[in-house]
Amino acid sequence: MADEATMRLSELARVCDSTQPRLSKVMDRFEARDWVARRPDPSDGRYTLAALTDAGRRKLVESAPEHVGQVKRLVFDPLSAAQRRHLGAALTRIAATVRRELEGG
Repeated sequence: MADEATMRLSELARVCDSTQPRLSKVMDRFEARDWVARRPDPSDGRYTLAALTDAGRRKLVESAPEHVGQVKRLVFDPLSAAQRRHLGAALTRIAATVRRELEGG
């Protein structure tokens, strides 16, 4: 969802609630599959950017329907309509908090 499908690895680790070493291992695997490319940040060489490749975009598009289906099956289908409404309200509140945090407070 990042601009130009590119993000600093440090920011990606923060958004994913991961450590940089753990994310680096994931990026190694993704890079080996040609799903991402890493390069120095031209605006500040101390940082590394990860960019989704064309193959990565294709994998994302290909994987999305199965991912959505599994989330529906595992998360939403077991809930009653009332439980889904409560979950929706809770997730809306959580998303607002996350957005504020990502925007700097």
